[in-house]
Amino acid sequence: MYAADLISSPGISDQEKETASNAFEAFKAGSYDESLKHLDSLQELNKEDYKITMNKAITEFYKSGQTTTSTLKQTLMTLKNQMHTAVDDIDGLDDVENSILYYNQAVIHYHMRQYSEAISIGEKLYQFLEPFEEKFAQAVCFLLVDLYLLTFQPEKALHLLAVLEKLTVKDGNSKNGKGESTNRTNKESTAMKAEFTAMVEAAKSKMHQYKVRAYIQMKSLKACKREIKSVMNTSGNSAPSLFLKSNFEYLRGNYRKAVKLLNSSNIAEHPGPLKTGECVRCMFWNNLGCIHFAMGKHNLGLFYFKKALQENDHICAQLGDAAKKFTGIPMCALLANKRYELLYNCGIQLLHIGRPLAAFECLMEAVQVYHSNPRLWLRLAECCITANKGSSEQETKGLPSKKGIVQAVVGQGYHRKIVLASQSTQNTIYSEGQSAAIPVASMEFAAICLRNALLLLSEHQQHDSKPDNGSKSCSQSGSTESSSETSDACSGKTQEGDKFIPAAPSSPLIKQEVENLRCSILACSAYVALALGDNLMALNHAEKLLHQTKLSGSLKFLGHLYAAEALISLDRISDAIAHLNPENVTDVSLGVSSSEQDQGSDKGDLEPAESCKFLLVVVSYEFV
Repeated sequence: MYAADLISSPGISDQEKETASNAFEAFKAGSYDESLKHLDSLQELNKEDYKITMNKAITEFYKSGQTTTSTLKQTLMTLKNQMHTAVDDIDGLDDVENSILYYNQAVIHYHMRQYSEAISIGEKLYQFLEPFEEKFAQAVCFLLVDLYLLTFQPEKALHLLAVLEKLTVKDGNSKNGKGESTNRTNKESTAMKAEFTAMVEAAKSKMHQYKVRAYIQMKSLKACKREIKSVMNTSGNSAPSLFLKSNFEYLRGNYRKAVKLLNSSNIAEHPGPLKTGECVRCMFWNNLGCIHFAMGKHNLGLFYFKKALQENDHICAQLGDAAKKFTGIPMCALLANKRYELLYNCGIQLLHIGRPLAAFECLMEAVQVYHSNPRLWLRLAECCITANKGSSEQETKGLPSKKGIVQAVVGQGYHRKIVLASQSTQNTIYSEGQSAAIPVASMEFAAICLRNALLLLSEHQQHDSKPDNGSKSCSQSGSTESSSETSDACSGKTQEGDKFIPAAPSSPLIKQEVENLRCSILACSAYVALALGDNLMALNHAEKLLHQTKLSGSLKFLGHLYAAEALISLDRISDAIAHLNPENVTDVSLGVSSSEQDQGSDKGDLEPAESCKFLLVVVSYEFV
């Protein structure tokens, strides 16, 4: 949060300047009661300046230990309404006076996970960066960088970091001793210079860490390796640098080295989440789970994910109901709960182990938050399909392995007769009087999940047909970064222009991933339609699958097989024989299908929890 500079307000008297200066000094020293007294005196002299009211609200906020977030949010909203201004109305430098109010609102939006609103405010403030004092300009830029990384826009973050580098170098040159006041003593001048140097070094270290996070999101390993060296030189073997380097080694496939780096980080000395908003132990266990997933050790990975969930539940128990009311806990702790990201990871891990019903429970809870992720809907459908194939887990849960086939049993003993249902009525009713839309691991619910996934892909495909200005960010980045960094950053497949389908908590899906995902969804849809006896729909899905441009050999084989089965049921034998021609399929390899890679990343769980005071950079892992 930022307090407004009352000393520089226009038309202020000498007495008001002195009172404002005393209030600011008391605020910096942590004497909030004394600061409030000075602000009350200042408000009696000038009752029309809204900045005094805002500073009082911020001082009260810090006095409460940053636990009155909802009250501060309401006060800022009231002040904005009194001024009859909105962020969208900022169109000139006359509005710069209100910038601190807007910035404070953006910080609150950030901690409440309202990233779109925070980015909207931050981008408006960025347009008027020039007249801001350097410290406030840096705060705006760092907040925007953090928001861009949280919303998977690494190219924009790199462009902003290049601007920040120029600002830092410019400020360093302007304050290298030439601009010092001649009235100050040598001792004061040396102390101020040392303080400014330390601030510049801290900013540079933070920028290196942000660059590593951006390059990791872009999978740009060459540029990331260069920045990792800078991070290790500036931060040493701190937890942020070790987590970053571990993530880098994970992307390179050096899993044992990634585990070794994680184990060497001293997480016990890190303050608790109530002070920093970060549960480092939760991040630690989650990262170990992701690494062991990539190593194919799924049971061990599940063990670590459960440990992470236990740590997260322990933190949530400490927060209680305060987190839902946005009051009673420090503002930074509002981001501490990462339950849904961890449940996503657990669900993917359980699905690979062969426990579809347990995976279904985890993913159903995660889909409440990540309902716009088409890959997650596919995973839910896969849980339903696996659960209805018949397994030991299914029998222990009381689910009939031959659900829908046996319609009735007549008689007893030797005279018992079993009445079988026809194919058109098999698997159409999961239980008497129950809707197919109720979340149960049935084939009917699988059909709904697959329909949702296809609708999400179609919706974003329509948006993608419109002009995208994603390449603009890369071109802007090229004008500010060195040519080597630009070519390395903008040549990858994950550049912003290719990212057009969000898949939170994973990174957005690029074009090739979307094509592969559509093929997998169509194959599953054809299978589910056949199981439900809807042969026309199964034929439709199978034909759509076969018309996809990039189709792996195995899915092409399944497409012909499902189409033939549907046609046989429709009594179109000649058409079915054409699909069953062995020459149609010459390759049944799985290929590299990113739709079958589980992107169960824990992004939110492993990002820094504070925007304006950077405490720890812990970067997420993605399942590959």
